[in-house]
Amino acid sequence: MNTNKNTARAAGLSYLVVVITGMFSLAYVPQRLIDWNDSSATFNNIAIKYSLFRLGIYSSIICYVAFTFLPLFLYKLLRTVNESQARAMVILALLSVPLSFNNLQHKYAALTLTGKASFLQNISVEELQGRLMFSLHQYNDGILLATVFWGLWLFPFGLLVYRSGFMPKYLGVLLMLGCVGYLTNFTGNTLLENYSQFGIGKYMSMLPAIAEIGTCLWLLIYSLKEKKNGN
Repeated sequence: MNTNKNTARAAGLSYLVVVITGMFSLAYVPQRLIDWNDSSATFNNIAIKYSLFRLGIYSSIICYVAFTFLPLFLYKLLRTVNESQARAMVILALLSVPLSFNNLQHKYAALTLTGKASFLQNISVEELQGRLMFSLHQYNDGILLATVFWGLWLFPFGLLVYRSGFMPKYLGVLLMLGCVGYLTNFTGNTLLENYSQFGIGKYMSMLPAIAEIGTCLWLLIYSLKEKKNGN
């Protein structure tokens, strides 16, 4: 039981880091700096709030490092439920990590384009703005690709939680629905040019958010309860 407590705490803390840094880099920073319909405003926002954009990149790196350890802790916690499903969970989760790290090169490119490097002086502002938006769209496309694995790993994870006997079954169901949410948005954004206009995307995005935040909080509360009982 003490081993479960320590593993749950490590998983919960890793998940908490992933949630906080993910929300900061994927939601807060873009909302503050990026206007997809105005390249000039976006360029100026990033140039003025250069440090915030850099912090967003650094936050992403912390998020992906924490996410590398998360499935390993969860594997240790849940492998006795079903070894093959636990391995599938780890493999699917870790497949997203190199994709996510490699995708950050587009944000570094955006950072360069809004800098004051000498080789940029002969490029017009309009061209710099166009290149910046291209880099940001490339980054978004990379995130879309990563969501395939962000979704897929949640299915075996949810199945393990559902069958664990010590974690709430509803969390398992929510995690599997989170998989559906990610894959629905990926499919819609890939196949339908006007998918964002349907309004379903934001509801699909809520499924994994609720599931993962709920699981993170449960792991932390569980480990604290176990600690209290152990004392």
